[in-house]
Amino acid sequence: MKTLEGDEMTGHAATQPIGSAMRIAPGFVATTRDERAGVETTIEARYSKERNRYVITTIINRAIRADASDYRMRHTAPQAILQTAIPRCITVKLEDGPDERWLTVADLTSGDGRLIPPWMAAAVVKRGVKEERWDVVELIYGTAALADQSPVKLVAFELGVPERTAQDWIRTARNAGRLQGLTANVGRPLSD
Repeated sequence: MKTLEGDEMTGHAATQPIGSAMRIAPGFVATTRDERAGVETTIEARYSKERNRYVITTIINRAIRADASDYRMRHTAPQAILQTAIPRCITVKLEDGPDERWLTVADLTSGDGRLIPPWMAAAVVKRGVKEERWDVVELIYGTAALADQSPVKLVAFELGVPERTAQDWIRTARNAGRLQGLTANVGRPLSD
């Protein structure tokens, strides 16, 4: 189990293949501190093949000050922590080759709240770009699905396209074999 502290997750921890070109960490521990509320929250999550996403297995809240917020101790936001941690748990190679290193999705982020850099989004929405587009759609879809977010909304947001276009691109990427083992059931319980 890898502990996420700062940006310590590397490609070495992502050992489980998923999709057609990604690897993920099989599990992780992530901790966040809310200094204002005086509460530290730690979650432990493991990848579930049955659910095709990370599942939180442990949540621990700890007061870090004597006047910690009772409300925050009882009410955590583990999904937000999970969604923040997952980009550090997914790795991809941008180029083929034996010397190319695995990068985490977090390595690609630009700090403006987006998963992929603007240059990448601009490049893959151009007419005629196919293989690279499906690579990026897989990356965005995988990140959303693993965090139990809406892949359609995230693809539309990240690439600046309408949701209908995002749905079409996801369908085409799946038909091209790019989303193997990745499914999203956002808002719908999985049937047993």
